[in-house]
Amino acid sequence: MNRIKETEYANFTWIDITNPRKDRLEQIANEYKLNYFQIVDSLEHGHLPKFERQPNYCFMILRAYTAPNDAKYSSVDELSNKIAFFYNEKEVITIHRANFDFLENITTKFQNPHQLMIFIINHMIQTFVEPASYHSTKIDDAEKLIFLKDSHISLEDIYFQKAQTRISKKLLLITQDVINKISVNPDSVIALQDVKDKIMGLILIYDEVAEDANNLINTYLSITARKNNDVMKLLTVFSAFFLPLTFIVGVYGMNFPNMPELKWHYGYVGSLIVMTAMCGLIYIWFKRKKIM
Repeated sequence: MNRIKETEYANFTWIDITNPRKDRLEQIANEYKLNYFQIVDSLEHGHLPKFERQPNYCFMILRAYTAPNDAKYSSVDELSNKIAFFYNEKEVITIHRANFDFLENITTKFQNPHQLMIFIINHMIQTFVEPASYHSTKIDDAEKLIFLKDSHISLEDIYFQKAQTRISKKLLLITQDVINKISVNPDSVIALQDVKDKIMGLILIYDEVAEDANNLINTYLSITARKNNDVMKLLTVFSAFFLPLTFIVGVYGMNFPNMPELKWHYGYVGSLIVMTAMCGLIYIWFKRKKIM
């Protein structure tokens, strides 16, 4: 899809370019007097947020979270899509590959370019809110499975949640740095500060979720190791009971001629009594040592 949409406001023009063809990038750069390489950056997969100030305009790239909540993605370009801004006091040019619902059917009458930019940036930051809530809920559910129901969890799911929260946090940190470099008109300062506060709140949420995911993985591995130790302990206890019994059976199973106990009338009963007594002594010793 290659679409160029122009919207005239009272004091400026907004030009929205969606998924331009590669063979038109140079034409777009010449037509709107933009740097060709910055346009290439705006369409490069996985490009991180950035801000550059040029003589005639400012250039900025931001990313919005666009992946489904349950998607098993673990890279920046899979989880998010970007919008590039070229702006000055008379014009705002946005370039992006993906379609964004919040860019369609905008009815607000903006008085200056900064109001439009803050509107778009605010909606881009808002896309991180639902994934943060989703991952936080999933981590809480996994903790309940481990501690309350003693059930197994999917380490694969936890891995992707950890990776996605880590990437989202890094994107928000870089975005925060970019937003701090923006200068706006006095009437837009409060709105921009509101965006900054929202970013800070999301960073704290993602940081907490990422830490919970790390702790959950460590806890799960510790519980799994403890269960394995319990199994080994049980096998060791059984071995402790059967080892002396096996020794007795092995000794009297050799059938040498000069073994008087084999011809003893009460030899079988005696051996059973000895083995039972040994099991009793082992049991008492384990109890005293609190092994059982």
